[in-house]
Amino acid sequence: MSAKNTRSRRTAEAEGRPDPRPTPGLVAQRSLDLDLSMPLPRVTLRSVRKHPLLFRKLIGKVDDAARPGDVVAVHTPQGDLLGHGLYNPRAEMTVRMLSFGGPPPKAGFWRARLEQAVSLRRDLLRLGEATDAYRVIHAEADGLSGLVVDRYGDVLSAEVFSLAMFQRSQALLAELANILGTRHTLIQIAPQTHGQEGFLAEPIRSTDLPRDVVVTESDTKFRVRFEESHKTGFFCDQRENRQRLATYCRDRTVLDLCCYTGGFAVSAARLGKAREVTGVDLDEQAIALAKDNARLNQVRPGFVHADVFGYMRDMLQNGRQYDVVILDPPKLIRNRREIDEGTRKHFDLNRLALQLVAPGGLLVTCTCSGLLPEAEFLALVHNAARQAGGGAGEGSGGDRSAGRTLQILAKTGAAADHPVAPDCPETEYLKAVWVRVL
Repeated sequence: MSAKNTRSRRTAEAEGRPDPRPTPGLVAQRSLDLDLSMPLPRVTLRSVRKHPLLFRKLIGKVDDAARPGDVVAVHTPQGDLLGHGLYNPRAEMTVRMLSFGGPPPKAGFWRARLEQAVSLRRDLLRLGEATDAYRVIHAEADGLSGLVVDRYGDVLSAEVFSLAMFQRSQALLAELANILGTRHTLIQIAPQTHGQEGFLAEPIRSTDLPRDVVVTESDTKFRVRFEESHKTGFFCDQRENRQRLATYCRDRTVLDLCCYTGGFAVSAARLGKAREVTGVDLDEQAIALAKDNARLNQVRPGFVHADVFGYMRDMLQNGRQYDVVILDPPKLIRNRREIDEGTRKHFDLNRLALQLVAPGGLLVTCTCSGLLPEAEFLALVHNAARQAGGGAGEGSGGDRSAGRTLQILAKTGAAADHPVAPDCPETEYLKAVWVRVL
């Protein structure tokens, strides 16, 4: 068992959840086809919810034959067929719907879903003309709940959030590779999945999977290193925001907080022609890769390995301000238990960041916490501005009671290859607010 999985088991024990270690055969790979010689196991709901995620409290009766990961026929309390889904009695999200109505999902169903997802990126968005790094499968928004897949050159990197999808992941990635013509695959379990879905599994790598690849985005190069990276390896969701940011940066000073591997910082320097760029992150490996990305693009932003809270306070003590500040923290609210604490962290980060923006400058502030609605995030930023110092900063004699006045220039989200499912608002997770700070 890997160190990551051992930590997940200990976390589950500390939180009073069941040990997520698998029972024998639980993580065995399955075919995409169905044996319909016998009826599918039946799940009857207590009440109907037209949503791709059906929680345990909605589940009424379940056939004894149903096993973790099975395709099941989902019925209304009146006995009518609602649709078909993937069943996991170990998960709070007990059924993940695949379809409402229609026949059972055989092999052709899965291939049609994959082809539909590829068509969006290849035919409508034409992403291949501008980049070789983009999201191919976006979970519920592409009708495949529990699975995300990003393409990085010749590699398909998948992050799996459900047991049933993990059981079918090799078959799905093989089909997807055939459609796209890629050579390598990496399948990893999202960290929180161990406790939420009741299983552990080691990553699955194709033969000769490279340690890293270099991808191109808007004439900018980035190295994606799989072993040390977060999520699937790179944040494709900010691609359009990185391009937009560059238009504000010419001859200006730029501060990229929680810079990770330097996406915004490198784009500001290379595309935006910024006069000075600084990136800050606590992840030492990410900072090392950010420096490598700068070298790939022949630009010289400065990167600092530091906690952003401490760094911002130091800059305020020094009276330092910047023309453009980007604040893109990691996910601070992973579940409903973390809403209060995560919201406070967002507030504190924004209050400090706003003080670092020079009068008339730009703050791009982001949250990738789907449980923090846009309206609440906007209110949080506004309240943080009211409490932010109006002068040169803390400890420098500025009038902190004055606060900062904001002008909202734009509200954006994830790039178009991360579509939103109307029946699953959770898929609209990324919020970016562009504000002029006065």
